[in-house]
Amino acid sequence: MPRTQPSARKTPRRIRRLHVVGLLFVVAAIAAALGFRSQNASSSSAAPSLNPPRSEQPFALGEAGGAVPDGVTVFDDGYPAVAKLRPDLLRALRAAATDAAEDGVKFYVNSGWRSPERQNQLLREAVSKYGSEDEAARWVATADTSPHVSGDAIDIGGSNATEWLSEHGAEYGLCQIYRNEPWHYELRTDAIARGCPRMYADPTQDPRMQQ
Repeated sequence: MPRTQPSARKTPRRIRRLHVVGLLFVVAAIAAALGFRSQNASSSSAAPSLNPPRSEQPFALGEAGGAVPDGVTVFDDGYPAVAKLRPDLLRALRAAATDAAEDGVKFYVNSGWRSPERQNQLLREAVSKYGSEDEAARWVATADTSPHVSGDAIDIGGSNATEWLSEHGAEYGLCQIYRNEPWHYELRTDAIARGCPRMYADPTQDPRMQQ
């Protein structure tokens, strides 16, 4: 009996079947790749919320909490550190700054009003820096006692500004309060007539800090 030749139709069917399987494999691979890329994109877009840049620090610790960039002066109302100072203190500072400008001196603000959260952050940093709460207290008060939180104190930047205030500040009621902080000034209206009161060695000597 003669051998029957294989049907010519079988080969194309196998090829088509192989093509279909291969095509399905390629489609699955592409779908997997697109899914991975989409997942990656989602992860990337979420990353900033996990690691916010400095300009997106928590509300109470950034500028809204009293932080100030370089170059801010006592006339810059756009910063809460300035705008939230006590009005009488701010008036005295601006009067002094206006007169100091005639001597070529500008009052920069290193720190003014602070939120309680920012004050506590600064205190934690001071404890880490100085090694103990007792030593940190010589430089940073608690949020409950700090005159910065109440808007009653300002830290003036620039050695020429603090030198000018040490000589003329009493005329405006502006007094250095702590001997170890030549930049820290508060309003003492009696100083206009009587001169500034005797300075404390540091904040730990201030009765207000003993609350």
